[in-house]
Amino acid sequence: MLMTITCTAADATDLGYLLHKNPGALYEKPLSFGIARVFYPDATADRCTAALMVEVDPIGLVRGKGGSAPTLAQYVSDRPYAPSSFLSVAIAECFGTAMGGRSKERPLRVMEKMPLSATLHALDCDGGEALIRKLFEPLGYAVTVERAAPLLDDRFPEWGAGDLYTMTVTAATTVKDLLTHLYVLIPVLDNAKHYVFGEDEMEKLIRRGEGWLSAHPEKELIARRYLRYRKVLANEALARLADIEGVPDADEAGLVPETGDVSAPSGAVRAAQGEAALEKPTRLNDHRIAAVLDAIRTIPGTPARRIVDLGCGEGKTLTALLKVAPPLEHVAGMDVSTVALQRAGRNLHVERMGDRERARLSLFQGSLVYRDTRLSGFDTALLQEVIEHLDVDRLASLVRVVWEFARPRRVIVTTPNAEYNSVWPALPAEKFRHPDHRFEWTRAEFQTWAQGIATDHGYTVTFSGIGDDDPEGRGTPTQMGIFDIT
Repeated sequence: MLMTITCTAADATDLGYLLHKNPGALYEKPLSFGIARVFYPDATADRCTAALMVEVDPIGLVRGKGGSAPTLAQYVSDRPYAPSSFLSVAIAECFGTAMGGRSKERPLRVMEKMPLSATLHALDCDGGEALIRKLFEPLGYAVTVERAAPLLDDRFPEWGAGDLYTMTVTAATTVKDLLTHLYVLIPVLDNAKHYVFGEDEMEKLIRRGEGWLSAHPEKELIARRYLRYRKVLANEALARLADIEGVPDADEAGLVPETGDVSAPSGAVRAAQGEAALEKPTRLNDHRIAAVLDAIRTIPGTPARRIVDLGCGEGKTLTALLKVAPPLEHVAGMDVSTVALQRAGRNLHVERMGDRERARLSLFQGSLVYRDTRLSGFDTALLQEVIEHLDVDRLASLVRVVWEFARPRRVIVTTPNAEYNSVWPALPAEKFRHPDHRFEWTRAEFQTWAQGIATDHGYTVTFSGIGDDDPEGRGTPTQMGIFDIT
């Protein structure tokens, strides 16, 4: 399958810097279903075209399914040729940094709207030209569509026409937005995802749809087809993508379960295996938990009694909090992910707890960008390795939710120190510690952000590091800010 992206702006070969692929070299990336190649048919100052060609291994796909013996029909399909979710995976694998809006060499062009076009060949779309236009034209694209053939086979006119098209979309837009729109909408057009998926696919749609999908007139159709007609997931994705201007209440956004059952909320998983593997040699998570416990013990005035872990994940910190002596009055964990909360419940052995111990614990699903009355009444709030999973333009909503509305006496924030990344040989340049990170700050950047919050919302803030201090002056792997209300 083939996709081309063409730039006709001045200094068009800057497209190579924005895509992080050298026009003078062939790039190859092995994938679980084949191989992706990026090359440049044109690369001049006036016009530059990057081509992404994905060679799918149809035999490998069939043999990888296991079960009964494959049939001939399984080997004969359009999957190696028609743009589909396979191509979306290749876009993310080959152009992930570009989709994240990062370019060290050309940072000023990342957000530049330049004349760009993208062409897809042999696109299988059961909704035809009308659907293609409904999806791309509201996003500002000029769309041209050409049907591959008027009939599937001239010898059998009764078979009718095929659903294969060549599509070109053109607009003055950013490379980041073009790739993001293609990533989401290609499988919507194809309407046949190649892999079994769960709530993590909803999380992908929310991440890639942020900033444009909630305003799209066909948002329900996009969410429904992207999520394989799972209505509950589609509705939740759209609710979380809704405009959050003014920080609406969580119950208005449909994030508070109507039953009040906090043991079975709804949400999506946020994986962290890659980051954990990177940090394993230094056992950073253990250091972070220890630092958080020390910060809780040293809270000024009356000792901390009620603590909420925002973005609690699978409950490792909650486990430590429940063991604090003397016992805390109440420990709560909130996460956007249903799966993570269910795992937290298992890791905490909630089913084995006695009534008194169970009464000290609550787990509930929620989003940090929605005002939530359930966050009131806690004297300490934890944000461990959480802020970097939000887009920078959503942090203002988080700040209002935590520091303006909830207003705990102490807020403890930990986040990666970007300066330390170069210490790890396993972390390539320009890569974040985790693929879901939207940013990673230097110490100066984190301190500027934190001091602004303290000034605006009546807190003081102190800073410290977690982990081994780098002898060359790059600080510690993790940085921590402790906010105390004045």
